Amino acid sequence: MNEKTIGKEKGGSEILSGFIKRLLAKREAGVLIALIVMCGFLSLMTPAFLSIRNLLNIGRQISLIGIMAVGMTFVLISKEIDLSIGSIYAFAGIVSSMMITASINVWLSIAAGLLIGILCGVISGWLSTYGKLPSFITTLGMMSAIRGVALLITDGSPITVSELSGAPADSVAKFTYLGQGRLFDVIPMQLIFFIVIALLGGFILTKTIIGFKIYAVGGSEKAARVSGIRVFNTKISTFAIMGFLSAVAGILCVAFLPSTQAGRTGVGIEMDVIAAAIVGGASLSGGEGTILGTILGALIIGVLRNGLVLLGISAFWQETAIGIVIILAVGLDMWTRSRRQLTN
Repeated sequence: MNEKTIGKEKGGSEILSGFIKRLLAKREAGVLIALIVMCGFLSLMTPAFLSIRNLLNIGRQISLIGIMAVGMTFVLISKEIDLSIGSIYAFAGIVSSMMITASINVWLSIAAGLLIGILCGVISGWLSTYGKLPSFITTLGMMSAIRGVALLITDGSPITVSELSGAPADSVAKFTYLGQGRLFDVIPMQLIFFIVIALLGGFILTKTIIGFKIYAVGGSEKAARVSGIRVFNTKISTFAIMGFLSAVAGILCVAFLPSTQAGRTGVGIEMDVIAAAIVGGASLSGGEGTILGTILGALIIGVLRNGLVLLGISAFWQETAIGIVIILAVGLDMWTRSRRQLTN
């Protein structure tokens, strides 16, 4: 072999090793490896894990959390947080359900629920920006206020979408198909909604000016303002997206069951949503996060819950495990950020 050939081989190996190092340096790579290890372990421990039925079941189970986690990724990238999503989730589903049972057109009822979600998001965003209130406090207050309104309009009673409750048969059929139906009689409709929303979310963040502005605002508000970006409006838009997607998930939840109760529906769901986004690489310090990472984070949460059930482990341990995952994810985020600051 001559020197040119050796040089080319050496250069090629260096390029390949450099590419692998860059790939492994990404947070998504670590999450993917963790997911593969979990799946491998569970497939050895319980053969039922890798069955098509169980995998589709996991896909359906993570869909609602995943849809909301896409919205949470937008909010976290903009350096904010939204704790009111569980209440919006319940409230939007209740509004749509009550309208359907009142014999109002099903699509108009769904549109009303979605508008409620957007409105709640805009209010939270306005209070957190123009109102000069920390988003943690604002959305914590909104969480109680929205759920309180939902309890008032339902008097704490459950709302069921069925012919017995007065809803037209065709409206019930159309509505429940959104939650219970399967595309080609195989793929759950909830999973289809998640896939479509994830693709749209990824496109907006990576291929549009809106996405560029969100990353810029989260990275440095001062620099964003100097660049001519309307920081407050950009942040409000992320809260509006979050409210809309929370409403989508809440409506799909009712379409699946199909029953909802203001005092119970969506309670605590914000923890799973935030966990999915943070595990996937979204930073509490803003400016970082991807939809791919969020999808992987949601899968980690879903596979963990499903695996614990298949192994016959108590449901109480599921909550413990999710809490540990959140702590580890936030700890990893802070550690990697401090390391990056030291190297810079």
